[in-house]
Amino acid sequence: MFLHSLPRAARSSTSSLKTSTRMASASLRNFQSSARSMAPTFSATQQPPMTSQSHIRSAHAISNPTLAGIEKRWEAMPPQEQAELWMQLRDRMKVDWHEMTLQEKKAAWWIAFGPHGPRAETPPGEWTKVWIYTAAGVAISAVLFLIIHSFARPPPRTMTKEWQEATNEYLKSEKSNPIYGISSEGYSGKGHVQSKSAKAQGIKIEADE
Repeated sequence: MFLHSLPRAARSSTSSLKTSTRMASASLRNFQSSARSMAPTFSATQQPPMTSQSHIRSAHAISNPTLAGIEKRWEAMPPQEQAELWMQLRDRMKVDWHEMTLQEKKAAWWIAFGPHGPRAETPPGEWTKVWIYTAAGVAISAVLFLIIHSFARPPPRTMTKEWQEATNEYLKSEKSNPIYGISSEGYSGKGHVQSKSAKAQGIKIEADE
């Protein structure tokens, strides 16, 4: 009895498997057809519109009142307005330059290369202020030097012409450096003399010195 029921069970399982396979194939075909039908709609939603804002801006020239006196108004304009105007000019420069107006060309050049911002020219009278401040600094430094120098001690007695001439005579008597120095034949240099006389410097030298 059990052996007779095995073929029937095998046939029923085979038919169930075929039925499931047919249903899966039908579902797959339905999904593929739905995907093919939705593909154009999806691609259309992903593509940008043909008439974008940049195309609209580049197609129309910027009005002359907007660009009039841009050299004087540019630095006073808010950053947002500067950015919007530059974007409009940038879109206009994408078209043929023969289609741009003269005002647009001048404004584009001035915004890109004009003397504003880091390229601004030196204000009038700037160099006069520099010279005045420099002269004032030098004058103050000289006054401070003289004031400090007035409190200094007088030069030592060795820094006088008389003392240095005596040093030369002493070295000559000692035959110091007889080859090319102060004791050499025909020497005409100053030797150790480099200072003014004691009288000129206000230094008193004792007779025994």
